[in-house]
Amino acid sequence: MEQHVKSRSDAPAGFFAAEAAGLRWLAAADGVRIVRVVDAGEERIVLERVVETGPTPEAAEAFGAALAATHDAGAPAFGSPPPGWEGDIFIGRRSQPARATVTWGAFYAAQRVEPFLPVALAAGSLSASGAEVVARACALIAAGAFDDDEPPARLHGDLWTGNVLWASDGAVLIDPAAHGGHRETDLAMLALFGCPFLDRVVAGYDRAHPLRAGWRDRLPVHQLHPLAVHAAGHGPSYGRALVDAAERTLALV
Repeated sequence: MEQHVKSRSDAPAGFFAAEAAGLRWLAAADGVRIVRVVDAGEERIVLERVVETGPTPEAAEAFGAALAATHDAGAPAFGSPPPGWEGDIFIGRRSQPARATVTWGAFYAAQRVEPFLPVALAAGSLSASGAEVVARACALIAAGAFDDDEPPARLHGDLWTGNVLWASDGAVLIDPAAHGGHRETDLAMLALFGCPFLDRVVAGYDRAHPLRAGWRDRLPVHQLHPLAVHAAGHGPSYGRALVDAAERTLALV
C-alpha cells in the first residue's frame, strides 16, 4: 500500500491523534470510504495514498447514499468527540470544543459558531455590528428554534469539497473534524463550497435516508460554522458571508 505522510513540527498536543481517532470512528460506520490510518504520532500522521481519478454522476450518487449510512451510525451525543479521544478537536489548524451536550442548538451555538467570533473581530474580518447579528442568530439557535427529533449523527465535520477525493472506486473522505452533530451540517458544507454533482449526491442521500422538509431553507443555519471558521482566518469576505447567513437564519422564524 502506498502511503502519504502529513507532518507538522509545531502541531499542538493531540493534533494528529484527534485526526486519527476521527478517521477510525468514521471508518467504523461502514458507510463512506475513509482514508486508512497507518500510523499517527505527535508530529505526523501516515495515511494510505489515494489515487484520484475524478468524480462522476454515478459516484456522486453512491457517495450520497454512503454518507447517509455514516451519519446513521450515530454518536453518543451532540458535540461528542470520537471514542477514545477527550478534549478539543481541530478544524484545519484551529481547535474547537467537543463536549457532549443534550440539545443540538445549545451545542452548535456555543461550540461551533461563538468560539470563532472574537478571533474574526480581532482580525478585522467581522464588524462589531455584524458580530451582534451573528450573536442574535446564535441565541435563537441555542434556544432550540431548530432542534428536532433527529438523533446525533456521526459527522465528518469539515466536509468541504477539498476533503472529498474521487478514486476509481468512488469517494474517499480525508481530514475530518469528526463529532456528533446534525446530519444537515455535512450537507450544508458540501453545498457551501461547491461539491461536484451535488444534486446527485443529495439524490442518493435522500433515497437512503429522506431529508426533513425544509432542509434547503436551513442551509444558512448549518453554514454559520464553516463561515465563522473562515472569517477567523480568511478575510472580510467571509465575515460578510457569515453575517448574511446569520440574517437568513433570523428570517426563518
